[in-house]
Amino acid sequence: MTTTTLVSEEVREALHEGRPVVALESTIIAHGLPRPRNLAVAEELEESVRARGAVPATIAVLDGVARIGLDRAGLTRIAEDPSVRKLGHRDLAPALATGATGATTVSATARLADAAGIRVFATGGLGGVHREWRETQDESADLRLLAEVGVTVVCAGVKSILDVPATLQRLETLGVTVAGYGTETFPGFYLSSSGEPVDWTLRSPAEVAAVIRARESLGRPWSALVVANPVPEAEQLDPALHDQVLARGLAELREKGISGQAVTPFLLEYLTTHTDGASLEANLAAVRGNVRLAAEIAGAYAAGER
Repeated sequence: MTTTTLVSEEVREALHEGRPVVALESTIIAHGLPRPRNLAVAEELEESVRARGAVPATIAVLDGVARIGLDRAGLTRIAEDPSVRKLGHRDLAPALATGATGATTVSATARLADAAGIRVFATGGLGGVHREWRETQDESADLRLLAEVGVTVVCAGVKSILDVPATLQRLETLGVTVAGYGTETFPGFYLSSSGEPVDWTLRSPAEVAAVIRARESLGRPWSALVVANPVPEAEQLDPALHDQVLARGLAELREKGISGQAVTPFLLEYLTTHTDGASLEANLAAVRGNVRLAAEIAGAYAAGER
């Protein structure tokens, strides 16, 4: 690690001692939730990791320093400062060089976690291949980055506003292993199922940990293991409402000529507004479940369970 990266003492000691650590992204804090709820959720997620015997490592860039593990002041700054930037892995070098402050996306968090030696990362949903890809060539940077790092990403699939079949095909092409957790279909982020099958199903934290160790025994080059953990059906967004609102949002997107990086935030905000906040609650239910599972996987990996 370089002098532009600071690993908190708590995280550093846990890694040195072989204790479980879970990386957490910060974009959900800065840009994914309304204030002041975002700070409360950030603290809740960290406490959820601790309650399961693991150490949380929320990742962000503060004043040009990549921070692996934030203290209360760092979490508060990411949650409350409106000038905090959104950083993908391509943005890390200029952010570090110019002294910028930013919240890390999936790709940037996975990149920094991998460099720090953290093997398990919990998030909400991955980015992926956008609809209308043939016209726009729009694909999240998450996908290629996951082909280059040896982390296990616990997520609720990819955001349902994306082209899920194309995203799964892209992950296969890139050599990223995708396994459903307790499910034979790929989750749909807000929905328990996208309807798309997965090739592998894992059913316990110990089984996931065994896969992580088997991957490591094969040696580099590594790629990520995606553990797709569905939101419980009782907490998912109503599928009929989801489909209706998303169809209207996509139509409005085309009418307004919105494209590129503006597509995802527009559609996510549209869903939140036109489902009266139900999509946000489903998102949070997914994140909470992913964080719990990630902590259990990290514990099983650290303990060498089989």
